[in-house]
Amino acid sequence: MMHLGLSVTYALALVAGALAVPSQQLDTRQQPFKSTAITDHAEPWAIAFLPDNRILVTERRGNLRLVDPATKSKGTITGVPTVAYGGQGGLHDVALHPKYAENSIIYISYAESGTGGAGGAVARAKLTLNASGGGGALSGLEVIWRHSQKASGGLQFACRLLFGPDGALWISSGEINQMTPSQSMTGNLGKMIKLYDNGTAFAGNPFASQGAVQAQIWSLGHRNPLGIDWDAQGRLWEVEMGPMGGDELNLIEPGANYGWPLVSQGRHYDGRTIPAHSTRPEFAPPKAFWVPVISPAGLIIYKGNLFSSWKGNAIITGLSSQSIVRVTITGDTAKEAQRISMGKRMRGIREDKDGAIWVIEDGASGRLLKLTPN
Repeated sequence: MMHLGLSVTYALALVAGALAVPSQQLDTRQQPFKSTAITDHAEPWAIAFLPDNRILVTERRGNLRLVDPATKSKGTITGVPTVAYGGQGGLHDVALHPKYAENSIIYISYAESGTGGAGGAVARAKLTLNASGGGGALSGLEVIWRHSQKASGGLQFACRLLFGPDGALWISSGEINQMTPSQSMTGNLGKMIKLYDNGTAFAGNPFASQGAVQAQIWSLGHRNPLGIDWDAQGRLWEVEMGPMGGDELNLIEPGANYGWPLVSQGRHYDGRTIPAHSTRPEFAPPKAFWVPVISPAGLIIYKGNLFSSWKGNAIITGLSSQSIVRVTITGDTAKEAQRISMGKRMRGIREDKDGAIWVIEDGASGRLLKLTPN
């Protein structure tokens, strides 16, 4: 993350050139939805819907909450592993197995401590809900994936989880602020990872024939990929935080290299420049980028009908921008269409089966909000 304000000189230089998202395009109209607060949470990170309409919410200090939106009550799920809380680390994402209704298995991602500092991990476990409601427990927890190295600092773990149309598990692996491992094929930092549900490498991956950690990799050259989702055509989209400038929306292709840290539309925090994507055509450029940053923390490609004019759009939650950003997608091109001020740092986002959009605010007392059309 570590997004800082741009220097005046840098900002003026960018305005003189071609910006992906000029500031005059920002939408300042009234919010186009009704926002209903459901529950408050301590540093919430992600949400997942259960078949009975209850909601799992992760909190970064290591708590997994069970929310009943009908009563606005919340309970606790026990059995969560110890997390490495600090910096950007802690308990991160939660996802249900595609056959959850049959096996009750869920997946969680989190930062774990070890030699050298902390790294990301993904575990799966059986979720048993209390018969009386209000909570439950994890059992049989098994770690199925880990970052190939650990580092100090507690930054840029990412580790969003998503199951694909083919039942594969996708993990957006951050580079934990180490930069160069994003370009290395000897590790899984700064990569998009595709696995079977048991954590083994997917047979159809572009580097599967190389075996070892390379077999996990779908794409490389990523920095801090905090949001992933599928569009109606079965294409995978991703948002990731750049350094000082250069947040990205990418269309993820098998075997593609997205360039970090060799290229970026941003620059290093110490002011050093980074070559732009246009200087290295061998790297896949973003479909949209932001300078100044929006600090993208979550992504959905909207598929419902409640917000009918948003269908097929990318909806992005922003931290430093305190906004929800709507991006239209036409073919393989993307353009910001609307920026909705929320007045709070926005973290996770999900769409429910009825087309309502749920978001969570970042911070010590972040609210779970349900968004429906006005």
